[in-house]
Amino acid sequence: MLTDIEIAQQAKMLKVGQIAQKLGISEEEIEPYGHYKAKLSQKLIERVKDNPDGKLILVTAINPTPAGEGKTTTSVGLCEGMNKIGKKTVVALREPSLGPVFGIKGGAAGGGYSQVVPMEDINLHFTGDMHAITSANNLLAAMIDNSVQQGNPLNIDVRRILFKRCLDMNDRALRNCVVGMGGKVNGVPREDHFQITVASEIMAILCLANDLNDLKKRLGNILVAYTYDNKPVFARDLNAVGAMTALLRDAINPNLVQTLENNPAIIHGGPFANIAHGCNSVRATKLALKLSDYVITEAGFGSDLGAEKFFDIKCRAAGLKPDCVVLVATIRALKYNGGVAKADLSGENVEALQKGIVNLGVHIENMRKFGVPVVVAINHFATDTDAEVETVRQYCQKMGAKVAFSDVFAKGGDGAIDLANEVVDVINNEKSKFSPIYDDKLTIKKKVGIIAREIYRADGVVYTAKAEKAIKEIEELGLDKVPVCVAKTQYSLSDDPAKLGKPENFEITVSDVRASSGAGFVVVYTGDIMTMPGLPKVPSAEKIDVDESGVISGLF
Repeated sequence: MLTDIEIAQQAKMLKVGQIAQKLGISEEEIEPYGHYKAKLSQKLIERVKDNPDGKLILVTAINPTPAGEGKTTTSVGLCEGMNKIGKKTVVALREPSLGPVFGIKGGAAGGGYSQVVPMEDINLHFTGDMHAITSANNLLAAMIDNSVQQGNPLNIDVRRILFKRCLDMNDRALRNCVVGMGGKVNGVPREDHFQITVASEIMAILCLANDLNDLKKRLGNILVAYTYDNKPVFARDLNAVGAMTALLRDAINPNLVQTLENNPAIIHGGPFANIAHGCNSVRATKLALKLSDYVITEAGFGSDLGAEKFFDIKCRAAGLKPDCVVLVATIRALKYNGGVAKADLSGENVEALQKGIVNLGVHIENMRKFGVPVVVAINHFATDTDAEVETVRQYCQKMGAKVAFSDVFAKGGDGAIDLANEVVDVINNEKSKFSPIYDDKLTIKKKVGIIAREIYRADGVVYTAKAEKAIKEIEELGLDKVPVCVAKTQYSLSDDPAKLGKPENFEITVSDVRASSGAGFVVVYTGDIMTMPGLPKVPSAEKIDVDESGVISGLF
């Protein structure tokens, strides 16, 4: 059996110019990065801005498990299937982070015969967007410390510097550190922190900005610190915005690549959904809608994280109105939610499936709360038995949800024909009545309470003293009348990763709250969530190699 990278390396790719032609894009409207990837220009965005929008399909999932759900694989496969049934479709995805690539989760280019290519490029440096974001973030961090060193004209309280450095890598040793050591010439000693690049506010800003001017405005609005007399300091006060924008000038433009079946794929931005808003860029999604009849995009992790933020943050900011939600699950993952150990998931266990399928039910109900019709996509495995398949069919029928079984990992687009037809049928016959789940002008606590109650099914929310103080400060600055971005474990509807299925009788604990005033939302930290992951005992990096010809192996 071929590995993902071996399948990708055997792909017969078209030159990126040929992929662009499929969307009516001229050679002058792309900026090639080699033969098989390109940036899509502002010139193109301006030309197509008056085109009618296509239909928007969001792919989300149940809470992730070690068994895997295949959300990106399904997204890519559905794009292939939609094109096979004659629907002009583009898939719009996020860029992978190097942290998971070298850690445990893997990349974000799909899998099997349902991938975007060139897979190695996409999963590694791609077009340099991640590096540009990292550099812009760390330039601002350096300018904060330099201002303190050079006489501290802004009167910055070094104990209240909020802005963190970042690195696109899992490195737990950098979560908490001390900078400025080694004497006066090396800066003012203080405690500092690193987060992974995808958790950076710069990443969120890039993904939510409409254009360069909007980007500059948002960068200037970043709250970076407080003064000794408790006044806010913003990035614009440090005169950092121009240089940061220069670093992001090219990164703001979406990237064009292709699927294994040579259909167009637009990939841009990569915030995590457990610690950020988890969606690809507004520019990429809006452009895709102008270039095709259907756009398939995804939001990270389960619907309680990525999809909620897609609806309440991204759609609100960009004026998007999704037409359909595809909710991905596997029978294996549902059995895991029912208490079956990972090693035993291949065996038939209808009883465990019936117990764990309630997780799927919650996600179906949650998506309907936003007024968007739902299609359940079961990512099919050879170990799924007839009895288990029938159990899922009956459950979805009871929930009033359409369900399709797909086999895109093994069959590519051919394995998504049934799913593609179900999605088109739902879009044609069930009108979306999309609406965010809360009014962003409510107080922070009321917004968090609505999400906790309606999406997580919590009994209530508990705030630490630190969180209470942070909320008060944010409200005093008038930065609270915006959406909230909840940082929470992806493994459970609760803030406890051990509580699988449909947890009951629990409260959500808010440990801290931060204003991401440039991005335009407030980040609410729950449980023990961390913004800088660590590597596992045996990281994926140990399996990756390059031969003398430059061919990469071990990359999944």
